[in-house]
Parts: sequence; structure tokens; C-alpha cells
Amino acid sequence: MKKLRSFLKNLRFSLKQIRLGLNKNSVTSVNLYFQDESRFGLITKQKRVVSARGIKPIGKYMHSYKYKWLWGSFSPITGESFCMTTTGVCKELFIKYLEDFSKHKPEELKIIVIDNAGFHSTKDIILPENIVLMSIPPYCPELNPAEKVWQWMKDKIAMKLFDTLEILESKMDDLINNLEGDLIKSITGYDFYTRAFSSVFKV
Repeated sequence: MKKLRSFLKNLRFSLKQIRLGLNKNSVTSVNLYFQDESRFGLITKQKRVVSARGIKPIGKYMHSYKYKWLWGSFSPITGESFCMTTTGVCKELFIKYLEDFSKHKPEELKIIVIDNAGFHSTKDIILPENIVLMSIPPYCPELNPAEKVWQWMKDKIAMKLFDTLEILESKMDDLINNLEGDLIKSITGYDFYTRAFSSVFKV
């Protein structure tokens, strides 16, 4: 709890420090993103359903451990997103994700809020010039609203069967394409982030 309060208290100061270090010759805009990864698999995701009193709901279920990982970054400021699908998670894939993300709007400085997953470590790694990482305190997933985006997506595929990973991945692509800017902003637009960002970068 103490680390959480400290993070929130210092958020505006941290953003100010980033602004002071801007290379205005290579950056034309600044944006805030929340990054996370989530596993999507063939095992049927269950959820509560409505049924008549006394009647047990019945649904089809697949028990399979085949899955893929979806990496994503979501902006509460512009509603933009950037996603990548992989078969696993590791430090090398995280670095590749950041490198690919940096090429999306290369003149935009991307401030990316991440959690403390072990493979998010960037020690001895040179990050792209337009990428700045901001780690949330340990055990504070509520500070990363990208988690809410995964919840929205998984609700859309709950109680459904997908025979192959290719079919599931196609459905994931459809969901990503349907993630409109206003929806992303409504899910990830936590006031303490948007207020701090807007006050520092005058959005």
C-alpha cells in the first residue's frame, strides 16, 4: 500500500522528468500507453449465465492446453493500440515487441506503463529512443488498466468453443479490430493517469 501511494504521489513528477529529457528534434508528439500480455487458449472460458430458477445451465466445454499469448499496449489519451501474438513470453520477445512498437509512429515518444514480470527486465538492453518504460509497484495490478482490456476480450469469447488455434487467433484479430478508440479510452482512462499526463504535456 505504501509503494502504491508513493507511485501515485510521484506520478506527475516522473512525467515531468520525462518531459525535461525530451529530444525535441526527434519527437513530434508524446503518448501514454499501458502494456500487458495475456494468454488465450482453447480451454473453454466459463462465466456466469442466466437460467431459470432451479435449472442448471448446460454448455459445451473443451479441455485443451493449447494457447497463444497476446501482447498489447493501449492509450487512454488517444485510444490507440498496438498488439502482437506469440506462442510464449520471454525477455527476447518483449524486446522485439518494443522494437516493433517503436516503428509505429516513430516520431511519437511512447511512455509505456508496465508491470514487474520477470521478462520485462531491460538491464543491459538499449531501448529504442522513442520508448520510455514506467514500472508500477509490485503486486499492484490495479494500476495497469490493460488488464481490463483483456477482461473485455475474454468476456467476448467466454462459453464458446474454438477447434483450432488458427480459428481462435482469427477471433482475437476480430476483437482487436473492434477495439475502437473511444472504447479503449473508456476502459483505460483512469483519472489519475489522464490528469497527470494532461497537466504535464498540456493535452
